[in-house]
Amino acid sequence: MDINFNKNEDHNKLLLSDLKRRLTKVKLGGGEKRIAKLHEQGKLTARERIEYLLDKDSKSIEIGAFVGDEMYQEHGGCPSGGVVVKIGFIKGKQCIVVANDATVKAGAWFPITGKKNLRAQEIAIENKLPIIYLVDSAGVYLPLQDEIFPDKEHFGRIFRNNAIMSSMGITQIAAVMGSCVAGGAYLPIMSDEALIVDKTGSIFLAGSYLVKAAIGESIDNEVLGGATTHCEISGVTDYKAKDDKDALDKIRNIVDKIGGYDKAGFSRIEPKKPTENPEDIYGILPKSRGEQYDMKEIIKRLVDGSEFEEYKEGYGQTIITGYARIDGWAVGIVANQRKVVKTTAAKTKPSEMQFGGVIYSDSADKATRFIANCNQKKIPLVFLQDVTGFMVGSKSEHGGIIKDGAKMVNAVSNSVVPKFTVIVGNSYGAGNYAMCGKAYDPRLIFAWPSAELAVMGGAQAAKVLLQIEASSLKAKGEEITPEKEAELFDKIKARYDKQVSPYYAAARLWTDAIIDPLDTRKWISMGIEAADHAPIEKQFNLGVIQV
Repeated sequence: MDINFNKNEDHNKLLLSDLKRRLTKVKLGGGEKRIAKLHEQGKLTARERIEYLLDKDSKSIEIGAFVGDEMYQEHGGCPSGGVVVKIGFIKGKQCIVVANDATVKAGAWFPITGKKNLRAQEIAIENKLPIIYLVDSAGVYLPLQDEIFPDKEHFGRIFRNNAIMSSMGITQIAAVMGSCVAGGAYLPIMSDEALIVDKTGSIFLAGSYLVKAAIGESIDNEVLGGATTHCEISGVTDYKAKDDKDALDKIRNIVDKIGGYDKAGFSRIEPKKPTENPEDIYGILPKSRGEQYDMKEIIKRLVDGSEFEEYKEGYGQTIITGYARIDGWAVGIVANQRKVVKTTAAKTKPSEMQFGGVIYSDSADKATRFIANCNQKKIPLVFLQDVTGFMVGSKSEHGGIIKDGAKMVNAVSNSVVPKFTVIVGNSYGAGNYAMCGKAYDPRLIFAWPSAELAVMGGAQAAKVLLQIEASSLKAKGEEITPEKEAELFDKIKARYDKQVSPYYAAARLWTDAIIDPLDTRKWISMGIEAADHAPIEKQFNLGVIQV
């Protein structure tokens, strides 16, 4: 191992240590005092409920752990968006579980909470996965009601999705394990089956205080909408549970009886571990995002047996395409090559050098063909992003880079096989789009701690923004000395660097998670297993493209 490998390894393991530290903090939700208060009430926390519900020692992945990170600080924060979402197994059946975190503002819905719940439902709809709601929420967070109440992607969309999923035959089970008020009361009742925990669960359109204010009736919450009321009088709920664990046991028993499903039929054989050591990834991935490295070395440490059948190896070399298996599942890999390569492609001069991480015309053409092939063969696609964008300049423009890039975007957009996106390093500009960014409906999109998402890199963006700000200040009569310019540059870059952080993206659900690179195989495998629940009903069609 050379010195650079050791430096890279130290740097990436520090990033991983920071990720684990942040996750530990996030998992405390609203804090230890609020967790203790829940326990005093005889209730489990959202995470404890999910842990009890899922099969012991089975695989699971968490969606959106960093949602809300450093957002809503003036309102006390909103760790994990006030809701915990996991994909895991219940009685051997893959499900998605959504649990309100009552330690965060009594489980109230912030705008980002709504976005995260909709993402969970989107995953259930795309993959036809059973979805379990563990409800414990005070409803909409009123100080921000204008950002969550009336729009298409706001709170009401949840109930619309309940109805759509029901019509699709997707199992929905809800357990009311705390408050369930106002519009939120519709969620459990629009599910297939609803449970309620005695004495701690309650459902009503308006609580006792509001009822008193509205119609003058004096009544306590338990009589108004407790378990006995809804299981024996209104018939709103189907099962009464004596406590949290009893409710979760009942859910496990219900899920156990769910029948089989039609499979999409993606190819899977006996899994094999990579023969190359996956931990080498920490040393291969460079400390500086501008440095070169060979993405093929990363691929070898992600795929079964480190076996990769490369497609068009000598053509369009700044994108790597090829077939492999991950945890036994057949996949087509589209990856950005980050080292400088020589090319003899028709649109360039013989032996001309191409910059790593940049998409050229020949690379885009190759990727388009490969994506079409994977759709033809019903092979899920995995995109490994480390892209700075498309090549610019007169030679590229005259060679039709926009046309070739558009073909690639077209192929990604119209792909009918499941797509999974891993942001390894840079994810800049239109490169993010072409390599299946969030806007292009990957089934799952997740980042390594080394990831950066932005229109362009921090240094380039800061230079552009500096020119604009300097011109503005000069117009006001201010003198811009070299020292002042350097100070402005550092200030702008620091602000921009914060926005390109993977945590900034994860907080806003632009990605589903930030993960240890060694967990990549698990995420892709569970994602394809989920996708296998949903047979492909559309045919791949590129539509109209310019050849």
